[in-house]
Amino acid sequence: MGRKKVFVAQSIINAPAEEVFRWHADPGALERLTPPWEPLEVLQPAPGIRNGDRGVLRVKVGPFRVCWEFEHRDYAEGRQFRDVQIRGPFRRWDHTHRMMSEGPKSCRLEDRVEYELPLGFIGSLLGGWFVDKKLRKLFRYRHNVTAEAFANRGIKGASPEGA
Repeated sequence: MGRKKVFVAQSIINAPAEEVFRWHADPGALERLTPPWEPLEVLQPAPGIRNGDRGVLRVKVGPFRVCWEFEHRDYAEGRQFRDVQIRGPFRRWDHTHRMMSEGPKSCRLEDRVEYELPLGFIGSLLGGWFVDKKLRKLFRYRHNVTAEAFANRGIKGASPEGA
């Protein structure tokens, strides 16, 4: 059995939580948040981020392309949603997106990923450092893109923490 890992990235975004949530819920959000260096193909877009909405991606894992089927859960309007892997490259993947109010004009954006690598102990030993490094880079990019989106609307940006 693999070892569960937890990755958390947080940023203060100078925009209300509800606005940041809506920005993440808009069609095309996944594409906006995907770094240019990450080859990602949307095979079946999820119709939204509400409970039960599903999608299928094709991602690159080493030299291979792998299908990644996910389902959205725990939808709470203006506050959070989760992506849970149904089938894909991980033994387990559970990603919670939270937007927590820090006052009327700012919020804390938190991405919490609980995952297990395939191949149990060997997978953790051989790939754990690589996945951790990749997640840090990915979420630093995502939080910066989010901050810039609101800075470009005339609102000051964010200060990434932990990404």
